[in-house]
Amino acid sequence: MNQADVPSAAIGDVPPRRNDGDLGLLNGLRRGDPAAATELVERYGARAYRVAVAITRDAADAEEVVQDALLSAIRKVDTFRGDAALGSWLYRIVTNAACQKVRRTAHQRAAISLDELLPKFHEDGAAAVIEDWSGRLDDPAIRSRLRAALNAAIDDLSPEYRAVVILHDVEGLTLAEAAMSMGITVANAKTRLHRARLFLRKRLSAFMVTAA
Repeated sequence: MNQADVPSAAIGDVPPRRNDGDLGLLNGLRRGDPAAATELVERYGARAYRVAVAITRDAADAEEVVQDALLSAIRKVDTFRGDAALGSWLYRIVTNAACQKVRRTAHQRAAISLDELLPKFHEDGAAAVIEDWSGRLDDPAIRSRLRAALNAAIDDLSPEYRAVVILHDVEGLTLAEAAMSMGITVANAKTRLHRARLFLRKRLSAFMVTAA
């Protein structure tokens, strides 16, 4: 899935899914079986890379993040307690490493200010109505430019807000799984996702006004 195609997914507090097929993989990793290391890469490497590149926005940085994360997971597999899916544990390593990479290499927003997200008000105190521009998306030229604007808006998110959007809205993890992957509570993940979506919608609405 293109990292720019961020759908509006429903939010739910579904517990992380367990994968019984990971048991054999875990046992192999704990024995130091090279075939298990290969299986780990084959099973989770592609998604790990998608998550990393979507957060870092750089292919080379993402490759470095994933390689380091996979090696770390293999070396530290004995620290895996099994209270979540193996994939969620690995994505947490990837997400943390990718966010750290972004902080070291770029100046990003530290947070999303509530002032940026609150609706504008008219002099009579009534909130301004947000334009519904969904009907204009039938125009291929508008869709292409909107995708570019969305990518630019995602670039402006801090890595923590960007990560929850990528994990939940792009990769399809439940909110509980995304929270587990980021090492935060479900409540914090829900707050970050809500603010990030509001920020993205506001940026896209501004774009649609100029594209009119």
